[in-house]
Amino acid sequence: MQEPVNFHHHVGVIADIAGTELTASDREFLLQPEIAGLILFSRNYESPAQLKQLTQSIHDLRSDLLICVDQEGGRVQRFRQGFTRLPAMLSLEVVYRKDTSQALGLAEDLGWLMALELIEQGVHLSFAPVLDIERDCSRVIGDRAFGHDANAVAELAGAFIAGMQSLQMAAVGKHFPGHGAVEADSHLDLPVDERTLEQIQYDIQPFARLMAQHKLAGVMPAHVLYPSVDDTTTAGFSEVWLQQILRQQLAFSGVIFSDDLSMAGAAAAGSYSERSDKAIAAGCNALLACNHRDAAVEVVAAVRQARQKNPQLTALDLSSLIPPAIEIDDNCQQRRVQIQQRINDLLN
Repeated sequence: MQEPVNFHHHVGVIADIAGTELTASDREFLLQPEIAGLILFSRNYESPAQLKQLTQSIHDLRSDLLICVDQEGGRVQRFRQGFTRLPAMLSLEVVYRKDTSQALGLAEDLGWLMALELIEQGVHLSFAPVLDIERDCSRVIGDRAFGHDANAVAELAGAFIAGMQSLQMAAVGKHFPGHGAVEADSHLDLPVDERTLEQIQYDIQPFARLMAQHKLAGVMPAHVLYPSVDDTTTAGFSEVWLQQILRQQLAFSGVIFSDDLSMAGAAAAGSYSERSDKAIAAGCNALLACNHRDAAVEVVAAVRQARQKNPQLTALDLSSLIPPAIEIDDNCQQRRVQIQQRINDLLN
């Protein structure tokens, strides 16, 4: 990857497509300069060969577009048939408690394998790892988390990132400052975390430690309201969280990816244009607009208007996060098989 970029005043959109290949409408939409990336879902996937063809067509259209997916493992793995089924990350905690070194080695292997299989098919980035701390109450986090305490999450996620970074895949920590202490699912509701900032600081620890180690290229804030810190809006629309705490106190200069602006947790911010304006004002760089093309069109228009009104806002270029292509040699294949066996042993 290229030298780190300071993303403070860059803004753009990450959108999606409906099918398994680009349509004429998709091509026209993706050629807009406000589009900085594309996120893929299960509906966009049939097989590794089809995925490779799709990503190649995207690259041929615009080589600067960052192609993303949620490929965490467990419940959240968009590409399954033809890919290794990755375990839920919480399964590593059991190993960690028995043998820390073994767990960290396995976490690194899983990060490497996830990155390998995506880059092999032309996908550049997985929105991972989840840095939320599991408290056995959240309906959306659960076994997506690496553990029940900050140290375990930071260590296991750090090892997972090390595996990703060995293939130059960037890591995006989510969901800042922590989604694990509320029951509600922000895809469906507006979660409210009533804890004090002092209590929430514990959840911030994995983010802070991995930022200090220069392991996070991106951060995704939660669509969660933390009224003791900012009672006006959720973290993803909050200047307090994104400017004062994330940018200033934690000195994070990487990409702030909004969580999907179509989620119920974002709806309180208003229309898609209003959500976009508030996310930009708060400091988000990459605005995710998923599963609703009309909404994405509105978000793109809002970004265009924001840049016209504020000359300080510049186009978001995420090409520095695109990893180089890799050649799958015998050593890669052998390591892949060994890790797949370790996964089988872990799950059985």
